[in-house]
Amino acid sequence: MTEPAEVETTGRFLVLLQEDAIDEGVAELGAIAGFDPNSGDLDPETVQVFPELGVAVVTADPNLLAELNGAAERPGPVQIVEPERVVHAFAAPVPQDEPQPAADESVLTWGLQAVGADVSTATGKGVKLAVLDTGFEQNHPDFAGRSVTTKSFITGEDVQDGHGHGTHCIGTSAGPRKPATLPGYGLAFEAEIFAGKVLSNAGSGADGGILAGIDWAVANGCAVISMSLGADVPAGTPYSQIYETVAQRAMAKGTLIIAAAGNASMRPGRIAPVGHPARCPSIIAVAAIDVNRAIAQFSSGSVDKIGQIDVCAPGVDVYSSFKLPEKYRRLRGTSMATPHVAGVAVLIAERTGARGFELWARLAGTALRLPLPSTDIGSGLVQAP
Repeated sequence: MTEPAEVETTGRFLVLLQEDAIDEGVAELGAIAGFDPNSGDLDPETVQVFPELGVAVVTADPNLLAELNGAAERPGPVQIVEPERVVHAFAAPVPQDEPQPAADESVLTWGLQAVGADVSTATGKGVKLAVLDTGFEQNHPDFAGRSVTTKSFITGEDVQDGHGHGTHCIGTSAGPRKPATLPGYGLAFEAEIFAGKVLSNAGSGADGGILAGIDWAVANGCAVISMSLGADVPAGTPYSQIYETVAQRAMAKGTLIIAAAGNASMRPGRIAPVGHPARCPSIIAVAAIDVNRAIAQFSSGSVDKIGQIDVCAPGVDVYSSFKLPEKYRRLRGTSMATPHVAGVAVLIAERTGARGFELWARLAGTALRLPLPSTDIGSGLVQAP
């Protein structure tokens, strides 16, 4: 497998604003990018501002980037400027000849059993979980009667999941334990679900949509955000300072961000670095293991000193909900491991009341140590309380 190319960008820019001077920062942006922040209704094609996070996404002449960067280098409300990246759903192709997992899944999936959900009495009741992905199959019978709040951040597409990836991730993190057709596949089965569509029905999106989803989740008091998405990067690529600051600001408000590490490895020959945005220190990066508790062939790892794996979870042959009419599907990827971690985090949040960094510490501190390198699985396999 070849080294991933440089990260694809959209031509727009992310701008980090000083947290206590957002209005001033937007005014400075307007002066540089040529819009009037006091005009009332700002054109979202020109600028979007996310007040919970103190971030803006702007469309400006590339020649103005130097001016924006110049503003960021001076003391003032504009702090960091980065190009906006293109991101994708992190799901690995399933080989046609891959056997079903050698596990008894008559009652619960092997993944739920691996994280101890079968012996936990936690339900996630009263805890809000945001899954930022390709949306949600709103007509899925397994979610009838559940509290599901939805919002689309993809222009021209509603939250209905035309891809299936988002519905699968929602199912693992918060689907039912006793659906009409077994096995049960959901961890935090009484959590309040916030389904944010930040990836299109084709499975791709951009930083601006993800940041809009994070801002929405933080504003709604979600304890956990699950993001099975990202962009593969070459080894040595610096992490996004804007996402790092966003994750710190979200954590300070009680919201923990969990993201897929990426599926770019071809083990044992090549281990790829953790992708964007999971490589940020304040975002939990999730690796994938299989039913034998071996690291998944595709799972990205800690190959540079920048992106570090934090925990691992089941990510091969994962059975969960899917878009209709198919209803269910088995998928593989760090995308499938991430909602296992998010669901366990919600259960710990419900059981302990922990939020933010304390929730992270409890999640990592109770993980099961496995006989695998920490560069592959971090502190281990997450465990339900």
